[in-house]
Amino acid sequence: MSELFDRFGIRRVVNASGTETVHGASRASDRVVQAVASILPHWIEMSELQRAASDSIAETTGAEAGFVTGCTAAGIAVASAAAIAGDDLAKVERLPDTTGLRNRIILQKGHEVNYGTTIGQMIRIVGGVPVEIGTATGCAAYQLDGAIDDRTAAAIYVQSHHTVQSGLIDLKTFCEVARARGIPVIVDAAAEYDWPGMIKVGATAVIFSAQKAPAGTTAGVIAGSRDFIRACYYQERGIGRPMKAGKEGVAGAIAALDQWRETDHQAVAKAEAARLDRAEQMLQNIRGLRLEREPDPPGNPFERLMLHLDPRVARISAFQLGQALAAGKPKIVLRTLHVDRGYLLLDVRRIDDVELDLVVARIREVLASVPTDAKPEVPPTSGDLTNRGLAKWLASA
Repeated sequence: MSELFDRFGIRRVVNASGTETVHGASRASDRVVQAVASILPHWIEMSELQRAASDSIAETTGAEAGFVTGCTAAGIAVASAAAIAGDDLAKVERLPDTTGLRNRIILQKGHEVNYGTTIGQMIRIVGGVPVEIGTATGCAAYQLDGAIDDRTAAAIYVQSHHTVQSGLIDLKTFCEVARARGIPVIVDAAAEYDWPGMIKVGATAVIFSAQKAPAGTTAGVIAGSRDFIRACYYQERGIGRPMKAGKEGVAGAIAALDQWRETDHQAVAKAEAARLDRAEQMLQNIRGLRLEREPDPPGNPFERLMLHLDPRVARISAFQLGQALAAGKPKIVLRTLHVDRGYLLLDVRRIDDVELDLVVARIREVLASVPTDAKPEVPPTSGDLTNRGLAKWLASA
């Protein structure tokens, strides 16, 4: 692997941001790497491998069955297609042409988030029609009930820190309303932990990333009712074909889920809390920097450290600090989702003590070296930053 870094000049990354796909999500354990390496040299019946994955997913989540696809975004598209076409192969082969089919898929407006693309685009790509209900900051059960009609195929619920965190319908109520009207509920839980809890409150299908919380290889896991999962599998004969997982993705997902079931999650949480305590202690007494703990917004069992920058004192904005950390070698990434609100987030789940020392030292170095006449910079929007990055890619090739 070092050859790949050296040959192409790829910078190593110290990930104090979390499990974003753009940074490679998570490190795969030796167990996952060995599982992938052991299957790569062999031919295999993919249907048999997917059945094995289904057993592992069911055991891990409490769902009746499961299916592995290319990634979580693919899972949203595949589940949407399954809600529209079911296990009718003639309909499967028609998508994205949904003429005459039930194709409306409901979601709360506050759940139409951008995670690299949008939920709505994953619905539209299979011929679905997104139907947003409520407002950006509020939605009620009666609005969900009122939006369901004879063209409704499904309702999608997004469980994520990206969504509005108050004023919207909770998952249990959302499931009760939709299921009472005979509408399946698809949950996008890409980076979440409590998949069994989502199944228990009535979700028809829960989609999560194999490479995020479970730290496997890149894949999307769909856990749900047997009939719905069967319909998801059918989509590989249609629009889900380019979204399929290979043998390495399925084997990696199985190994990661097996590992997840055997992990002492209380011990992991305790170690992460101790590392966060250490980070907070090492970042004390820095001019212009205020520290605060933030529990994970969707309720997963960990906290992040908020680094609030007072630009009048530090002479640098949170945005500029994040940019300076990312410009170095190795590249250090903190969560920059809220730099427009004046803070960065430090996530210690994917770094060790040595890397934590490096992160803290670099933060102190950057803040100590700000010129006295420096002027804080107002950050551009995240969308504009993304556009700049896309424009730069291969620009010098």
